[in-house]
Parts: sequence; structure tokens; C-alpha cells
Amino acid sequence: MALIERELLGGDCLNVGCVPSKGIISAARVAATVGDAERFGVEVSGDWQVNFGAVMERMRRLRAGISPHDSAARFRDLGIDVFIGAGKFTASDTISVAGQELKFKRAVIATGARAAQLPIPGLADVGALTNETIFSLTELPKRLTVIGGGPIGSEMAQAFARFGSQVVQIEKAPNILSREDCDAALVVQNAMQRDGVRMILNATTKRLEKRGDDKVAIYEVDGREHEVVSDEILIGIGRVPNVNGLGLEDVGVDFDARAGVVVNDRLQTTNSMIYAAGDVASKYKFTHAADFMARIVIQNTLFRGRAKASSLVIPWATYTSPELAHVGLNAEMAEQQGISIDTFTQELETVDRAILDGATEGFARVHVRKGTDKIVGATIVAENAGDMIGEVSLAMTHGLGLKKIGSTIHPSPTQAEVIRKLGDQYNRTRLTPFVKSMFNRWLSWTR
Repeated sequence: MALIERELLGGDCLNVGCVPSKGIISAARVAATVGDAERFGVEVSGDWQVNFGAVMERMRRLRAGISPHDSAARFRDLGIDVFIGAGKFTASDTISVAGQELKFKRAVIATGARAAQLPIPGLADVGALTNETIFSLTELPKRLTVIGGGPIGSEMAQAFARFGSQVVQIEKAPNILSREDCDAALVVQNAMQRDGVRMILNATTKRLEKRGDDKVAIYEVDGREHEVVSDEILIGIGRVPNVNGLGLEDVGVDFDARAGVVVNDRLQTTNSMIYAAGDVASKYKFTHAADFMARIVIQNTLFRGRAKASSLVIPWATYTSPELAHVGLNAEMAEQQGISIDTFTQELETVDRAILDGATEGFARVHVRKGTDKIVGATIVAENAGDMIGEVSLAMTHGLGLKKIGSTIHPSPTQAEVIRKLGDQYNRTRLTPFVKSMFNRWLSWTR
């Protein structure tokens, strides 16, 4: 077995994605906790400040500590030949890398994705940051403009605002995180604004300019141009698959520059000997999705399995404060697919632990097929929503309905009780007027 890597082992997640970003976000949360300490009766004496250099040093140190899990030495110890260089298909059973020709019976394309380069005039001139370069900063920018209101842009906008940057976020939609449940996105948006993020919504970025040391973003709202001046500009809009330079067109593998490699439900490309997994072949550009797609490929290539990608239940989370986590369908998706649903929402302000933690902003929302307790989707917005959504994902994966969640004992007080309370809501719907009348007659007879 051979592994080919043209850049750094560990890919985006380890080097420029979830690992460094969560290292920064964890520090930003501590800074926010210190700033909010008085609300809990804790007095922080004297001036305090964020040492941005120390924050970044900690992140890099922790990243280095994790990196051996994805090192060439580890893979070689497992019996895998590691080749460093750009691989290219030269025949339907051959890959060329670093001057060598490798023959294969099965090959897997797992080249991932990269930050999208937007057609904004002046982008190259200002040296805008992306998720691939922002983690190389050594000094905190006093002024930061973030273009894009998706997960990457929103996470970094809030984190840098908590560190003390003056952050402006420009988004073309009416609210940030526009792919999410609108109510949940607005909870996050309000929290970010309280943290000091200035949001410019319904805006289109027209061009970028360099004026001395300043970097200027010119944007348009309602037909009128405005500008915001900053020290750094972060492009936080989207990712595109890495499909160029692989020789795919020479071996019969269909692909699209934006959608990636074309695969069937078993992750097989249009060349039956070549498979693809992860960001290069999926609309779900998450490490955990790539992980489980890789498991499907292993089953289907090494063990002649028939595993299907469509069977995967894929949750995701945006790690703002509060976090926003989602799995399955939301109400809009259900309507588009013609699926009738019943929706149950439980506010965190009714949950004891959330009240005690001072984290009552948010809710859990579950959609079930109308008239049943079969879960088709859920959204949670809470401080640890990314951890909490796993319970709903488990239920959906194994066909457990909302009724069974309601009958499962959860430790108390915990924020996860908000999910159990959703089960209670469903169970109360079963108490129809007829059932209630029969219940009352039974009680009258047995008293």
C-alpha cells in the first residue's frame, strides 16, 4: 500500500484547518470568560490583556504535538510506503510521483480542497489572508476585515474580536451562516455583535485596494459604494476541490472544477479502478465526513463491499460562541423535498444547567416526519452544541425515534437535558383528546 502527499501530511485539518482554528478559538473563549467574569461575581483585579504571540505559540505547539499521528514515520511503521511529491495518473493503472512509476490495482483520490479564490479586483494586490495563511500571523491586527459570513469567516471574526481586534464582517446575505436554520444563525449573529463584530449585511464586495499600509475593502449596499479600512483582510468564503494537475482527464475520471470528482454511491469514479473520498468528491467538506467516506472506500476496495455514501448521517458544527450544530434536514430542506414534518423546539432558558452556566441563549430543534417520531433533522445552538448533536446523529443513524430519546435518563443538571425535553414534548402530543378522556375515565374508575 502506498500513500502520496504533495504538501504536508495531515492535510488541511491538522495544518490549516480544524486543529489550529480550534486552538485559537479555545484561547478566545478564555479571554471572553475573563472579560465576563464580573457577571459571575468574580472580580479580576488590575488590567489584563491577550498576548497574541503566546496564543499563536500555544496553538503551534499543540499542533506539533498532534502531528505525529499523521507522520510519515507512523505510516511507514504500519507498513505503508510514503511518497512525497505531486502524484499524477499516467495510465489507468499507473501513477507517477517524484520520478517514479507506481502500479496499482485500486487507487483513491483524496486530495481535499483549498480556499476559493474570488474574482474580486485587487485581491492579489492587498495580500488577503485565507484559512491557509491566517495561522501564520505573529501580531494581532488592530483592524481586521472579514469577507464572508460562513463558518470560517464567522469563527475567526468572533475570535479576533475577543482578542481585541476591531473586526468588520461583510456578508452578501441578510444574515451570517445563511445555510443554517435562520433562527439559530441569528442567535450566533447577535452574540458576535455583542463581542464587538461590526456586521455589514446585504453587501457585495466590489474591489480591494492597497493604500500605503492600509488595506481597503470597497463594498456596495443598495447601489451605493462604501469602504472599510483595515490592517488585514481575511477571505472566508468557500473552498474548491483540488482536481488540477492529477491527470484525471487522461484516465477517464470525470470531474468539475467546483463540484470535484464525480463518484457514484459507492464512491467509485467513472474509472472503475479509481475511487475518491473526502472534500475532493463531496459537498460535505468536513474532516469527520472524509473519515467515514474513507471507511466506505476501504470496505469497497479491499473487501469487495457494497457500502454506500448515501447511508451516512453527517452532522456538522460551527464553533462560534454559542456553537451551531446541525444534522439532516432543516424545515426549508424538508419543504423542498416534499417531506411533511412536525417540529419541536426547546429553549435553553428552560434548562436548569444553562441557567446556572449563564448560557441560556440558544435552543434545540428537532424535525420529525409528520405524525411519527422519526427524526429527519435537528439544529442545536448552544455553547457545546457540537458535542450535543452527536446524540441526535446516533438516533438518526440507528433509527431511534424522539420517543426513545424522551425515555432515556440524562444526568441532571446538564445542558443535554434540552434534547430529552424534546422527547417529552413529542410524548405529550400523544395525549390526544380521546386518549385524555379515556385516561380520565380510567382514573375515575380505579380511584
